[in-house]
Amino acid sequence: MRHAMQHDKTTRSFAVIGLGTFGSTVATELARFGNPVLGIDIDETRATRLADTLSEAIIADGRDEEALREAGVGVHDVAVVAIGEDLEANILCTMNLRVLGVKTVWVKAISKTHHRILAKMEVDRVILAEQEMGQHVAQMLHNPLVRDYVSLGNGYHVVDLRVPEAIQGRPVGDEDLLSPYDIVALGLMRDSTFIPCDDGTARLQTDDKLLLLGKRQDLRAFADNLKSGQ
Repeated sequence: MRHAMQHDKTTRSFAVIGLGTFGSTVATELARFGNPVLGIDIDETRATRLADTLSEAIIADGRDEEALREAGVGVHDVAVVAIGEDLEANILCTMNLRVLGVKTVWVKAISKTHHRILAKMEVDRVILAEQEMGQHVAQMLHNPLVRDYVSLGNGYHVVDLRVPEAIQGRPVGDEDLLSPYDIVALGLMRDSTFIPCDDGTARLQTDDKLLLLGKRQDLRAFADNLKSGQ
């Protein structure tokens, strides 16, 4: 029987099962942030490659409940199922994590059908990595003013928008600027300085990064209007 990896309970510990491109990136970044990370893959080469990067990297089959138990997966706070090639292995591994009592489980979905299956299993988060990244890239390609955005759920997003010359000098609180779109300005970045927009008096300068909160359709309409006005 293996001994479970020891970790400081002031931090969260993670187990990442499946160390392909997606899984290895998640595991490596979590470790870089200083988190205890256990990496597991059925492929020796993948596991060995991360042996010096993660707290522990072992060769095991995610479909094997006893193998995961011996690896100490059950004591981890969060598990990420990043098995992306084998639908059966992905689902069986997810079921095993629930049996082992892992509190929080995130799973990479292979397709929309897989997404629906995982939703029925009540996992904490389903990740459609390729689709989500594709949507992200498409939005930024569609409108060069959009630098980045984050989905908050329930249709709300925060968008990082580059201020174009067309609205330079206008105060953020100008009633004709944002209010027609039901959008809220959270603040703006000017070089390395954050400028709050609470009172609406901050005047925009070209290339400021304006942080906006609103629903996708309102944010898109506003950004498209700015783009067309350039």
